[in-house]
Amino acid sequence: MQRTSRIELCSGVISLPYHHPLMVADRITFLDHMTRGRIRIGVGPGALVADSQMMGMDYNLLRPRMEESLDAILELLNTPGPVDRKTEWFSLEDARVQLGPYSYPGVPITVAAAMSPSGPKLAGKYGLGLLSIGGTSAKSVELLAQTWDITTHEANVYGQSVDRNDWAIVGNIHIADTFEQAVEDTRYGLRDFMDYRHVVTPMKMIEPGEEVAHEELVRRVNESGYGCIGDANDAIDYIQKIIDRTGGFGTFLATAHDWADIEATSRMYRILMRDVMPRFTGTCEPLLNSYHWTQARKEGFSERFATGISQATQHYERAKSAG
Repeated sequence: MQRTSRIELCSGVISLPYHHPLMVADRITFLDHMTRGRIRIGVGPGALVADSQMMGMDYNLLRPRMEESLDAILELLNTPGPVDRKTEWFSLEDARVQLGPYSYPGVPITVAAAMSPSGPKLAGKYGLGLLSIGGTSAKSVELLAQTWDITTHEANVYGQSVDRNDWAIVGNIHIADTFEQAVEDTRYGLRDFMDYRHVVTPMKMIEPGEEVAHEELVRRVNESGYGCIGDANDAIDYIQKIIDRTGGFGTFLATAHDWADIEATSRMYRILMRDVMPRFTGTCEPLLNSYHWTQARKEGFSERFATGISQATQHYERAKSAG
């Protein structure tokens, strides 16, 4: 942070059932002061069954425990205390956070959501941000289309306000200067990534034992909507389709997935910044409008331009002759 002035530290997701609420609240406050307010916290139940297995926890209890934890954390962060609570898995006795927030009115907190309604429900209930990490395949986007309805419904029930600008959706992309180059880049790690995802999530892009050529795997990624491998225009189309089908959101997050090597991935981020992001931030819209306005009047402008040059030349020649 000592060499930056704008970069924010984001926690990704703190899996709340795996931590005592007071410790989470203390860490959030500590980081808020260390970063001088440049922090965002993501919270979730813990999506991976393997994690709960290793900790000896019932996976089906994670979401209700997350809600219990989040309720306690928000009270600890937003009140001077004391906070007293007793659940089957944690207790708070005369508890309080001993340092007030650096950020005003408090640290931004976002709730992660995969495929269940738990995330949007809690985001609406507490008026928090929402992070959708369930993917962008056709089936996932159908669920995303319902996500904001759940969020706004719960917000109305609990008297909260929510904003689509606080909704972030995670997608998978790798782009290059050309489609062909993007395909070549992803030979580096696309198959390894898919093998990993098939182990830790229910997602299946390849059937067990199936031999799939790289080009076919790229086609499946693109046609399923799971991700985008191509050029900048392909990425723009991919993101725009998600916007159209969800009704809009505030932030698109690109997964760091190592589909390509470091050099190709660095190029991808530069292309994203240069050619893709401005299409959605509104930066280019006035420029494009000005260009199209001028283009429609090109003929008349060209004639007036030529006339102006001619008149200036004639005026100069007359003045020279007279002097």
